[in-house]
Parts: sequence; C-alpha cells; structure tokens
Amino acid sequence: MFRRINHYFSLHAQNFVGAFGGLLRQPIGSAMTVIVIAIALALPAGLRVLLNNFDMLSGSWAGAIDFSVYLALDVEESRARELAIELEGRGDVTQVVFLPRDAALEDFQSYSGFGAALDALEENPLPHTLVVRPAGDSREQIEALAADLNALIETDLVQVDTAWVERMRAMLLLIARTVDLATVLLALAVVLVIGNTIRLEINNRRTEIEVVKLVGGSDAFIRRPFLYMGLCYGLSGGLLAMVTIILSLLTLAGPTRALAGLYGSSFELQGLTPEQALWLLGAGALLGWAGAGVATARHLRAIEPT
Repeated sequence: MFRRINHYFSLHAQNFVGAFGGLLRQPIGSAMTVIVIAIALALPAGLRVLLNNFDMLSGSWAGAIDFSVYLALDVEESRARELAIELEGRGDVTQVVFLPRDAALEDFQSYSGFGAALDALEENPLPHTLVVRPAGDSREQIEALAADLNALIETDLVQVDTAWVERMRAMLLLIARTVDLATVLLALAVVLVIGNTIRLEINNRRTEIEVVKLVGGSDAFIRRPFLYMGLCYGLSGGLLAMVTIILSLLTLAGPTRALAGLYGSSFELQGLTPEQALWLLGAGALLGWAGAGVATARHLRAIEPT
C-alpha cells in the first residue's frame, strides 16, 4: 500500500518537474505567455491593493464625520467645558474637542484675511464650539446624535455634513465592483490564454499521444503532464505578477510619501500581505490548471490512433 502511494506521488512529481522543464526548453514562447498571464493577474490585484491603501489613508473614515456644535453666545466658558466633559461620557461619542471663542477668533483673524475688519468689532461675534466625533459611522446614528445635541439648551447650531462621505463611499463601492468585474474577465482571459497554449502543445505532440494510446495509455495518464504544464504557467504568471506589484508600489512609494508629507501625514503605501501573495499565487495556479483542463478535455478526445 505504501509503495503504491509512493509511486503515485512520484509520478506526479515527475510530471511537475517535466512540465517545468518543458517551459524552460522554450524560453521565448514560455516567457511571452507568462508575461501575458502576469499582466492579467497584476492589474486586478494591484487595483485591489491600491483600494486597500486608500481605505487605510481615510482612516476608516475616522474624523471624516466629525461635526461642530456651536453654542449660544451667552454660554459661559466654564459651562461649555462642563458640557464637553458630559458629552464625552456618552456611549455614542468617541471624542469632544472644546474650542473657546477667543481662540476661534484668533484663528479666523490669522487665516481669513479680515483681521483689520474684525479688530473694528466691539465684541467677539464667534461662539464657543464643540467638535464632536461620533462612535458610530452610520447615517442613522449620526443624525440621532445630532438631533440630541441640537435639543440642548446651550446649543445654537449643529453643523453636520456627511453627504460627501456617503458619496465617497458610493464611489469606492462602484470602483470595487468594477475591479471585481475586471478580475472575472481577466481570469477568463488567463484561462483562454493557457488553454490555447496547451492546445498548441497537444498538436505538437500529436504523434506521441497516438503512440501512447496505441500501447494502452489512459486519457488520465496523457492528460496529467498538460495539466501540470498549465499549473506551471499559472504559477509562474502569479509569481511575476506579485513581483510586478511589489516593484510598482516601490516606484510609487517616494512620490506618495512626499505628497503625504505636504499634508502633514506619515502615510506609507502598504504592499501585498503574505495572505494576499498566497492568494495571488494560488489563483494563478488554479487558473492555469483550469485552462489546461479545458484544453485537454476538448482536444485529447479528438486524437485517436489510426
């Protein structure tokens, strides 16, 4: 029993090594096929990595849904600070930042360009402000919190603007669906490319296949080397796609770091995780096996010894 199992795995190992050797014996043709497969795999995988980076850059939208609570002008600073502490203790609030009216006026004078005009005013027209960061990120949770804050006696105005966040999320969802569609189409292209390559290999070895069938070789025996050849094509394409993505991200890392620095951010592009790299290699191998399976199922039956 053990000998039969050992013999079975030995045959598969020999077929795999032989298939890989067949690719090396035709370096130019094999390289062209592998490059096409790598491009088809790298495009959707690279776009998925960029989407993940954009999601990380947005900080999972933390801070994008902050809103301002403008207090009435007659609210004392001590009461405003107490209110900030009370609100921060709520379960649906993550953080509350208190902006005193004097500091707000100084900032407005510095950045608005109307400093001289504001100096002519007898009193500060700006109120104390609370910048509230909600714990939830759904539209319903934010609107409920805003309604509660607007009902406070000290509140004069609650400014909430989450429409652009919803639009951005919708755009990202559309892009993600587009990437999914492109992934399916390019995966089909990989299957077709490998299937056509295996078909040509079957035609080149037609005489050999006829001889094997004459001496009693089964279809499974004949099919196995071609399946492993397809797997080697897909695995090589996946490996080259992974290298392509890594080199592309390294090329973009410098400009991305410089751009982030202009905005005071320490953001760094993140590459493929080990899990994503394994998925890419596995997908390439699986598509290669599938393409070879389609080609052998269709064309081996048409070859019969005469």
